Amino acid sequence: MSQWLSAGVIALASVGAAWADEPSHAEGRADEHAASPALVSQLCRIDVKGDKKDQWMRLPTQQSSATQHHLGVRGKSLDYTATAGTLIVRDDEDKPIASIGYVAYTRREEKGGAARPITFAFNGGPGSSSLWLHMGVLGPRRVVVSDPDPTPPAPYRTLDNEYGLLDRSDLVMIDPVGTGLSHAVCDHKDDEFWGVDPDIDSVSRFIAQYLSDNNRWTSPKYLLGESYGSTRAAAIVNYLRERRALAFNGLVLISVATDIEAIFAELPGNDRPYAVYLPAYAAVAWYQHALPNQPAALEPFLAEVRAYAMGPFAAALLKGDALPDAERDAVVDKVHEYTGLSAEYLKAANLRVSENEFAHELLKARRLTVGRLDGRFTGPTPDPRAKETDYDPQSSAISAAYAATFLDYYHGDLKFGQGSTYRTTNFSIGEKWKWTHKTGRGEQPIVNSGVDLAEALMKDAGLKVLVLNGYYDLATPFSATEYVMTHLGVPPAVGARITMKYYEAGHMMYVHPPSIAKMKSDLDAFIGSTAGSNR
Repeated sequence: MSQWLSAGVIALASVGAAWADEPSHAEGRADEHAASPALVSQLCRIDVKGDKKDQWMRLPTQQSSATQHHLGVRGKSLDYTATAGTLIVRDDEDKPIASIGYVAYTRREEKGGAARPITFAFNGGPGSSSLWLHMGVLGPRRVVVSDPDPTPPAPYRTLDNEYGLLDRSDLVMIDPVGTGLSHAVCDHKDDEFWGVDPDIDSVSRFIAQYLSDNNRWTSPKYLLGESYGSTRAAAIVNYLRERRALAFNGLVLISVATDIEAIFAELPGNDRPYAVYLPAYAAVAWYQHALPNQPAALEPFLAEVRAYAMGPFAAALLKGDALPDAERDAVVDKVHEYTGLSAEYLKAANLRVSENEFAHELLKARRLTVGRLDGRFTGPTPDPRAKETDYDPQSSAISAAYAATFLDYYHGDLKFGQGSTYRTTNFSIGEKWKWTHKTGRGEQPIVNSGVDLAEALMKDAGLKVLVLNGYYDLATPFSATEYVMTHLGVPPAVGARITMKYYEAGHMMYVHPPSIAKMKSDLDAFIGSTAGSNR
């Protein structure tokens, strides 16, 4: 399930790890009573199976590298400090539990630095590092990729990012445990953090501790998450509000996956996704000129498809096996008109086509597979006889460029992590992820952090939400997001604090030059309207 959520799944996973801040073992062993108080204060206990005595290791230490830089953007000149490092996250008893990697960018000013907004950001997966948002749109350097064609092999090109956040907000990119250089410490294991709730807890602890360590509690604060990162972010705003009385000025959700059941049709008996997929399928078919009668403009066409998807199509799906043949045939004809999929295929699929099946089937006659993360991308179809695609042409087109340019930048310009393996994507996390989530309404078997978002919006009158959607995203369809955001169960006045924006691109809309410019404008306007005076 998890391997399909995020832009972060698009790189090859790094194998093995050598940690930059791995603690060294203390010499010898000591049982709990023999160790002196002075020694114990410098050590943490680790469990060794079959060993009757406690074993100790030195407390992990934080590492960092601060470098000074200059950026000229849109006629403005600014100096900033980039800090690449690790922060030791502690539990409620102040015992170390994890070393979490980050890259922070802070604008250098003579005074008033704490009044500047600060944005915490991450990708998703689960199992993705933050390099995609980092090098794609938010950071001061940006990788140039071809769009929507495959990016040629190295050497790759990076440039000063005129669309980044630094002119509006300081920025902290976070790598959750098991990604980047982040890992568990002392007697904890990485997989303890590989679940909805422990992930929310550890990232929340990082944010609160970073604010304390850097005297930023009074700064306007923003949280930004992409894909599964939106699942995490929607829960964190409520988690920190409840436990630390920490209020965010704004929450930015990119390519939303808050309600997992709304976007995973593979779950048995779950018909809801098929209806909310339909407008996104129509958008991709329109872009690829695969429709039997091609409409002239996208948005009027989508308005028509939305109405049908939430009306007659949803009603037909709800009838299940009791759907009359005549009605089935009428629905098949209409879905063919809106998606370009053949009537024969739709009948064989019983009107229920997953996004991977759609990506495989739409252009199969041309021996092409459509990108799942971005339906504008296409690639050769390895096996036309297969039921669904087994790769994503968008991932294949851009992954190497993102990974290579980030690692070169991280080790070179930021002077950090040399001699260590930075895990761009850790697929083991997705394989072991625990999807249950506890809320005030009980435990969910599969997370829907829209419940958390609704509670945060109800109880924090100052919180505003910006939602960014790509029309051609099949992984987290814009139409599914519309459904989720209109089913939070909040009063209209509360729901009015959610703003939806759309881009003629996919999951990572920032790979599309016109969309990254629009995204910058939308983010600037959002921060400007919620942060007060912005330096």
